[in-house]
Amino acid sequence: MTRLFHLFLLLLLASCGGAEPEAAAAQGGRSETAIFAGGCFWCTEADFEHLPGVISAVSGYTGGRTANPTYEQVSANGTGHYEAVQVTYDPARISYARLARHFFRTVDPTDSGGQFCDRGESYRTAIFATPQQRSAADGARAEANRLLRGRVVTPVLPAARFWPAEAYHQDYYRRNSVRYRYYRWRCGRDARLTEVWGARR
Repeated sequence: MTRLFHLFLLLLLASCGGAEPEAAAAQGGRSETAIFAGGCFWCTEADFEHLPGVISAVSGYTGGRTANPTYEQVSANGTGHYEAVQVTYDPARISYARLARHFFRTVDPTDSGGQFCDRGESYRTAIFATPQQRSAADGARAEANRLLRGRVVTPVLPAARFWPAEAYHQDYYRRNSVRYRYYRWRCGRDARLTEVWGARR
């Protein structure tokens, strides 16, 4: 009876949006975090969460002056914050260097004014790296810059305080899949990525 009850609880948690299998499997092991600003955080979150070894990605804000910023404050370009994603990953399954390389293939790093249809300071791109991550982040940037013939403007910046975004932004691409897919298409994100990267993605 006890085993059946435990099985029922696990199924109930899964059906109510409990821990994803990968996240649950990683809870007992070591994990690390990385912060990437890639324009719209809905898209950046979606682009990271499908990678094997990534446990979760949380949408939020970083790099600005205001504590506990709101979406309205950040999108008004008055706080200095970037829309960003904090990626939690298992370093035994995926390296930080691979995450940084993947990041560059999911953005247009030649655009300093925003990303795709989203314009303004909050939609700029950047890698926010710890001192331990800096060398790998710089290496990924150098590779992208070489492939794109010196046109990369995405900076590598010191890691800053990360503030999670409001709950309605989290996992938006899953919870509102039709609206998300339409937004991504309408914004021209994938079409532009193909223009920039082509087969090098």
